[in-house]
Parts: sequence; C-alpha cells; structure tokens
Amino acid sequence: MANLVHLPNNAPIDEIMAIIQRDGAVILSDIMSDSAIAELLDELKPYIDVTKPGRESFSGFKTTRTGALAARSAQVRRAIVDERILAICDRVLLPNCDRYQVNVTHIIRIMPGEVAQVMHRDRLSWQYLKGIEPQLNTIWAISDFTIENGATRVVPGSYAWPSERQAEPHEIAYAEMKRGSVLVYTGSVLHSGGANRSQNYRIGMNLTYCLGWLRQEENQYLSCPPEIARAFEPKLQALMGYASGGYGLGFYTPPSIDEGPEVYAIEHAVGTTPNRQ
Repeated sequence: MANLVHLPNNAPIDEIMAIIQRDGAVILSDIMSDSAIAELLDELKPYIDVTKPGRESFSGFKTTRTGALAARSAQVRRAIVDERILAICDRVLLPNCDRYQVNVTHIIRIMPGEVAQVMHRDRLSWQYLKGIEPQLNTIWAISDFTIENGATRVVPGSYAWPSERQAEPHEIAYAEMKRGSVLVYTGSVLHSGGANRSQNYRIGMNLTYCLGWLRQEENQYLSCPPEIARAFEPKLQALMGYASGGYGLGFYTPPSIDEGPEVYAIEHAVGTTPNRQ
C-alpha cells in the first residue's frame, strides 16, 4: 500500500511544495483546533442534519454533501483564507492566472455502510482544459479519518499518469489523519472517498480553489450572494469570486438607470472600490 507524507502545519512552503510536486498530495497536521471544530459543527449542524444523501453512485447513496459553507459559518470563512493553504494556492495556481477563486465548499459526511467511491480526478469538471493544473483541493478532517471509516483514497504521483491508466491496489494510499488535519491535493490526482465499514460518520470539509478565469463548480454568487458577501473582508470577497478574473473578466453593469450606463468591476456588487481605470 502506498503512503502519504504528513508534515507539521508550520512546515516551510518549499518543503510542502517538494512533496506536492512529487506526489500531488500532502497532509498537514493540526491546522484546526478542537474548539474551532466544535464551533464549526455548531454553526453547520442544522444544515448538515437536513442534507439528503446522494441519488447516484458517484455522489454516494450513504453520503451527504452540504454546501454554501461560506455563507453559513464564520469558521469556514477563516479556513478559506488560511495563510498556509493560500501559500500553496499561490504556488500551484498563480502561474496560470491573475487570481484564483473558491471553487467548492462542502461538508462531506460518509455514513456507515457507504461503499468506496470510484477513482476520479476533480479537474475533469473542465474536461477540455489541457496542459495546466486548474485546481487545488483541501479536505479538512472534522472527524478522525481512518481506513475503517472512509478515509479519502489517494494515488500519489497519479497527476502525471495518462488518463487511461488505472491504479493498482498497492498504489492507493489512505489519508488517515487526526481531526484538525488537512489533506491537500491537486485537481489532477486520482482519489475517491473510502468505504465506511465503521459505525460512525466520517466528516470532512472540502474547500477547493480554481483558476480565476474558470467557472466555479459551486455557483458562489448564488450560494453566497452580495447581501451576505458584502460583510466579508476584501480578501475573502475576492476569493469568493467578487473580483475580476483577469482583464475584461467579471465586469458588472448595474441595471439601475440612476447609476448610469458605466461598466463596473464585479467588486461594485459587494460595495468595494472597482479596480478599473
């Protein structure tokens, strides 16, 4: 069985990137405290409790996915702007964009009896995009992750494989990690949710980032609309997509005749200063 490298949360960025460049994935330990996790669960429990399981095999008939997390939880908002994660995003994504953005925010709860998900690459959401890495993913362990309860399965090094190559059992690693740790992996890495053979939920928080000029999988303008996002700090507003994705990308024309026909940057929608000249 393959293994994933565990590093402390204060590991130097060059050390982290050396592992990601080799394996496409790494686990950072003890990023979120027990008290922060307890607060996060208090904020999100009403939404998690009413989320229905998936309706097809990929989503999982015994797996729930609760979204719109930035609009619902202050702890999620703090996690999105975690400087250690953003430092990795800078290295992985900024070579191919002016800015990156939040792509998906989900609490993924794998319930007892769930089978292993099919291996896949998240980058296939943009299946026609070739030659560059479009995505950086994180899964925060809100509960302990074990082989028995459905720890994420990851294939180290598979980001460089031909698309048709399938993983052999000995090439698959399990992201076993303590509550509060974070699995970081690129969108090109083969991975999947594991089978839950335990009697407990496996709860992970999936926060992903993508190039700013791509369409987000989770429509953040609807999941986290301007009336909520305008209260965010500017960095978080920009990460949620309330910023230009590049020259000419994301402009906003107010529909009100009183505001005139000028074209504004999308920042205008949340009340920040447009970045246009």
